[in-house]
Amino acid sequence: MSKLTVNGYTRKDKISKEIYGHFSEHLGRCIYGGIYVGEDSSIPNVNGMRCDVVEALKEIKIPVLRWPGGCFADEYHWKDGIGPKENRKKMINTHWGGVVEDNSFGTHEFMELCRQLECEPYINGNVGSGTVQEMSEWVEYMTFDGVSPMSELRKANGKEDAWKLKYFGIGNENWGCGGNMRPEYYGDLFRRFQTYVRNYGDNVIYRIACGANIDDYNWTEGVMKVASRFMNAITLHYYTHPLGWELKGSATKFDNDEYYMTLQKTLRIDELISKHLEVMDKYDPEHNVDLIIDEWGTWFTVEPGTNPGFLYQQNTMRDAIVAAINLNIFNKHCDRVKMANIAQVVNVLQSVILTEGDKMIKTPTYHVFNMYKNHQEATLLESKIETENIGTPFIHVCNLHESASISDDGTVNITVTNLSCTDDYPVEAELIGINKDNITATILTDKKDAYNTFENPDVVAPKEFKDFKVTDKGIDFTAPACSVILFTIKQ
Repeated sequence: MSKLTVNGYTRKDKISKEIYGHFSEHLGRCIYGGIYVGEDSSIPNVNGMRCDVVEALKEIKIPVLRWPGGCFADEYHWKDGIGPKENRKKMINTHWGGVVEDNSFGTHEFMELCRQLECEPYINGNVGSGTVQEMSEWVEYMTFDGVSPMSELRKANGKEDAWKLKYFGIGNENWGCGGNMRPEYYGDLFRRFQTYVRNYGDNVIYRIACGANIDDYNWTEGVMKVASRFMNAITLHYYTHPLGWELKGSATKFDNDEYYMTLQKTLRIDELISKHLEVMDKYDPEHNVDLIIDEWGTWFTVEPGTNPGFLYQQNTMRDAIVAAINLNIFNKHCDRVKMANIAQVVNVLQSVILTEGDKMIKTPTYHVFNMYKNHQEATLLESKIETENIGTPFIHVCNLHESASISDDGTVNITVTNLSCTDDYPVEAELIGINKDNITATILTDKKDAYNTFENPDVVAPKEFKDFKVTDKGIDFTAPACSVILFTIKQ
C-alpha cells in the first residue's frame, strides 16, 4: 500500500489562478467556428461568441486567455482587426493552413470575449514583423482614457472607455517563428519595445518576455542577462510528443509503450522548470521575475482527413492524465510559476472543448480542469506520496502523482492521479491537522484510449467516488488504473 501524506499545518505559497489559463490563436477552428461564429450565425451567440463555449469555459473558471498567438502574433498587425468588418483587411495565414484570415475577430471582439468569460486578457504583441510604434499605439488604443489619436480611434470604433489590460507579451517564440533571433538580440529588442509599452492611468502592464523552448537554457541565460530587470516574467514552451517532433503519434491509437512514453515526457516539465529557474536565479536572485508556461500540452498527428495546418486532434483519457500531471507540477512550483496556458482552448491540440457546427463536447482534459478549479487561489499544502516505477522494460514512470491545497474557506483539495493503464493501487492517506468529518470525492477514469465524440459526448465523464474509508489517520482508498481523483474536505 502506498502512503500519501498531506500536512495541513505546513502551508506554502498561493496557487495563482492564472496557472489554470488557456490559449487561443488564429489557428484552424480555434477562433472561427470554435469561439466566434459572428452575430448573424444560427448558432446561439452573444455578440458573435458561442453561448455554449462561453458557458462551458465559465464553468471551469477560466482565469486568463492568451491571444492572438502563438506564431500568428508576430505576423499580426492589430489595425487590420478594428473598424467596420467589411473594411478590414484580408490576409493569408501563412503559419497555419494557408487559409484567408478576414480579421473579423480583432481587439474589440477579443476583449468582448474576455468580458463574457470574466477572465483576464493576455495579449501578445508583434516583435517579429512589427514596430515599436505599432506596439505602443496598440497599448494606447486599449488602455488610454485621455485625449490622443489612438483613444479617439477607439471611441470612433464604439468603445468609449478604455479597457483594463494587465498581461502583455512582447513577442512570441522569437528564437523561431517570431524572427529566428539570437537571445542577446531579442533581449535588446525586448528592452526597447517594453519601454514604449506605457502604463496609462491606473492600468499597470505586467510585461512578459519571450522565453525558451524546452531545454534551451542558453536562451534563458542570454535574455535574462540582457533584460531581466525590465521584465515581470519570462516564458517557457514545452509540448509532449511521444514519438518526437516529426512523427508525433496518433491521438487515439497507441499501445502501452506510447502511453508510458507520453507520460514520461510529460513528467519532464518538472525538471525543465527547475533548471530554467536555476538560470533565472543567477540574474534575479530576489525572484522578481516570474516563470510562465504559456504553451503546454500534447501535440499529436492531426486527425485523418483534416487540414494538417489546423492541428485538430482528439482527446483521450491519456490527455486527462497528462493534464493532471502538469497541473500537479505547476501547483508545486507555485512560488515561481505564476501562469500557465494549455494549448489550445478549442479545436486545436489538447483542447478542453471540441466543436462541429452547432455541436460541442467537453473533452477528458476539460473535466480535469473542472475537477482542479478549486486549487485556484488556494494555498499549497505540503504533500508527498510513496511511488514505485511502472511502465515497460525501457520506459519508466511513477505510478502515482498528487498535489494538495487549502482554499480560503478552509476546504482542503487533494488531487491524486494513477498513471498506470493496467493496475489499481491501494493508498493510505494520512491527513495531518485536517478535519476528516466531511469528505466527498470525484473520479475521472476509463480505458487509456477512451474519448468523447459528438455522437457519444459523455463516454469519459467525472463521477462521484465512494470507494474510500475514513480512518483515524485519514483516508484509505484504491486508485483505479488510469484515473484522476479529487478529494474535497470541508473544514
